[in-house]
Parts: sequence; C-alpha cells; structure tokens
Amino acid sequence: MTAFNPAKPIPFTPEGPQPLVREIAPGAQYPVTHLGPLREAVEAVQGMAQAPVAIPAASALAVASLAVQSFANVETLGGPRPVSLYALTIARSGERKSSCDGPLMAALRDHERERANAQREAFTSWQNAHALWKGERDRILAEAKKGKGEKRTAAQADLDALGPEPAAPPSADRTVTEPTFEGLTRLFATGQPSLGIFSDEGGQFLGGHAMNNDNRQKTLAALNDLWQGNPVRRTRAGDGHATLYGRRLAVHLMVQPAIARAFMADRMAADTGFLPRFLISEPPSTIGTRLHANARGDSVTVAGFGQRLRTILETPLPMDDETRELLPRVLPLAPEALALLVRFADAIEAAQAPSGDFANVTGHASKAAEQAARIAGVLTLWRDLDAPSVTARDMGEGIALAQFYLSEAVRLADAATVSQEIDRAEALRKWLLESWEHPHVMVRDVVRLGPNPLRESPKARAALGILERHGWIAPLAPGTVVRGAARNKAWAIVKGGGDVV
Repeated sequence: MTAFNPAKPIPFTPEGPQPLVREIAPGAQYPVTHLGPLREAVEAVQGMAQAPVAIPAASALAVASLAVQSFANVETLGGPRPVSLYALTIARSGERKSSCDGPLMAALRDHERERANAQREAFTSWQNAHALWKGERDRILAEAKKGKGEKRTAAQADLDALGPEPAAPPSADRTVTEPTFEGLTRLFATGQPSLGIFSDEGGQFLGGHAMNNDNRQKTLAALNDLWQGNPVRRTRAGDGHATLYGRRLAVHLMVQPAIARAFMADRMAADTGFLPRFLISEPPSTIGTRLHANARGDSVTVAGFGQRLRTILETPLPMDDETRELLPRVLPLAPEALALLVRFADAIEAAQAPSGDFANVTGHASKAAEQAARIAGVLTLWRDLDAPSVTARDMGEGIALAQFYLSEAVRLADAATVSQEIDRAEALRKWLLESWEHPHVMVRDVVRLGPNPLRESPKARAALGILERHGWIAPLAPGTVVRGAARNKAWAIVKGGGDVV
C-alpha cells in the first residue's frame, strides 16, 4: 500500500453525468382494515393475485359504488350528495391490475351479458310494436290529408288515442371503457341511468378522443357535473337540446405512471376540480415477490362478494318509468357519525392554512370530508340497501380511507410535476446525444429544433437546467463564441464519461 503523502495531493477526478431519476417518497400502508364489508373480498383477491392491496381495494370500492349509487344520496356537510366514487389507480405494466379487477367485476359482467340477451328479445318485440304503431300513424295522417274540418279533427283524436311512439328497450350495459361525452350522454338517454367508466387500461380514455385538446374541457365539465349529481345537458345542431336528470356515474381508471404523471400535471384537470374528485393511489410494486408458494386462494369469499353484487344489481331501481330519472332517497348520518365528520372536516380545514400540511393540495383537501361521507355511504348501502343511517363505525372507516387517499394526493401532486419535468429533460438528453450535431446548445436551438414537448422557451430552459444540474451539459462563460457569434447563454454538451464534447 502506498503511504499517503500530504505534499502530493490526490488529483481530483470529476464525476460523470448523473442519471435522471424520479424521487417519490414511499406512501403510507393501505388501511385495508377499514374497508368494512369489502375487506374480506379485497384480501381474498390480493391473496390470489399478490398485487398491491390498494389495487383490489380501489376496484372493490368503485364496483360497490356503481352498484349502490342509484339507491341513495348520502348526507354530507354540504347537503345530500351522490355516493358515486371516482378512483385513479396508478400501477405499471405487469402489476396484475386485470387479475385484481376481474374477480370483483365478474358478477357485473355476467349480469350485463344476461341482460343483453334479454334485451335482444325485447328489441325484436319492440320492432314489431313500433312497425304497427308507425303503420297506424301513417294511415291516420294519410286520411287526414284527404279531408278537411271534421276529418282532421277526427284524425287528431285518433293520433291522441294512438299514444306516443313506443320506446326502444334500454341498453343493458352498465359500464363503458373510453366513451366520448356525446356517447356517454346518448347511453344515459337510451340505456341505464346508472353507469360506470371502468378500465384497467385507463390511458385509452385519458389519451382518447374524449380528452383531446378539442374535447377535454367539455368532458371534464360533464364528469364534474355527474360527480355532483347535476343534470346532464347536451346541445348539438340537428339534435336539439336535451337535459337528463337523475343520472349517476362511477369511475375507476387504472393507468401506468407516465400517463398518470402527464394527467396529474395537466393544469386544466386540476383547475377545473376534476382531479381532486378522484381517490388517487400509487401503491409500491410487488413485482419480484409474487411466488406461487405464497398465493392464497379463497374462491368462497370472492363468490360471496359476487353474490352480493348480483343481488344489488337485480334490485329494481328507484326511478321514473317514463324519463328513467333516478329517485334516490337521502341516507342520513347518525348523530355520532355527523360529529365525527365535523371534527374531521375542521381538522382538514385547519391544515389548509398557508403553512399547513395540505396548503398545496387544497383542491383535494377541500373534498376530503365529502369523500369520507361518500365512502361511508357506499359501505353502509353495500351492507344493507335499506339501512336507516350511516353509523359512527362506517363513518370512521370512511374517514380513515379518505385520509389515506388525501395523503396519496399530497405525495403524488409534486411528483407529477417533477416527473413530467424529468421526462422532458430525458427526451432532451437523448436528442442532444443522438440527434444534435453541434458541441454546444442554446435555448433557441431546443425551441426551434428540439423535441416537440420543449418547443416553448420556459420548458426548454427548465429541461436544460435539469441537465446542467445532473452534469449532462456545462455552462459556457458569457460572451463565448458559439457558431460564429458571442453568446450570452450557452452550454457545452458533456459525454457520458464526463468529458465535454
């Protein structure tokens, strides 16, 4: 070993460029013990799939919400509200999202299939009845054209006696995967008044036609209205104006992290209040630990969940037979449950102060108490559609779950923005090393010729700043000549080994 010689210092070797990484703090453990009547089914599915428990938990909550949302509005501090839940579960490919969703949705899929078969038979009967109605109406109108006065008066009486056009049997579908606003409105008009948007590939919806630049604002506003229980309004040239009252919508989108980051960083999604309406979670991955020896099968419990779901789906909906408007009752809070909710709401409100824990997620925080009441309502109605009120026990469960989802919103809000910036910087890094021919780069180069997401100066500057901090580019002194002219701000590109190009 060579002795250390203080007169001969060890030469400095600069580090090479550092990898661009997304640093996201680990989340809290999912409070599975607070799922009430859904807990056993969630644990059974998690035991079979060995996926993060938050995935089947969100599926169970969303499916239960879809099942019971027609029957009651729950009392909240702001008045009665739907028990509809919107959930956004973030998990990468291979996390067994479908394996979690499938068993909990099986009874719903069977119900849809059986009702679709019955609807086809009813549709044939309707076609015959409609043909007879139209033939008789055409005959009356033809007779009216031949005569005047009394004949026309008689024709009007005959038309009144004939009655309205027979309505086609409603669609049996209870779920859709990537509807446009127009398609969803049409389905509400001609199908079931209680629907769900469910997709284990939610990126197809978030990246689809309904959410493109032309339609995003309209879609977000419509889904916000449905969450609130407001009427669905649609006006189109040729179709006229339609208002549909008493419709309900539940949502569960499972998306991969990159898609979720872009959506969560979308200012429109946040500013319109759309994103804060979601119960968001990104559980830690279990990939690499899912050994067959550890799998726990419990088909009996899963079958029990399916039987309860089928029982609720086969219960007649409280609705107006002519307009198909849902007429849900109000599910009140027991005094003890109301007291719990008030204390929770006050604590969350205080934490939204400028220095509080929720100061940066006031959109999510301001809806936490209502989310707690909605979840409590779902748990109550799942156990008993005729329950007289939400008990303190169910409200406590709802509050615990709402707290978890709020903590996830806090954790992921900043991560979404940071991750999107890292993704842009990574795109720029690859472009500089693989496509840019010059040894130096300026902001104007990136804006004019760089990757499409960076064709704006603020985004280009931010990405260049990240690359500079990670050692992929080195700032040049002001006035350095770059491509024939002195430049105030420019960078030299650094090779992978730490050498400047």
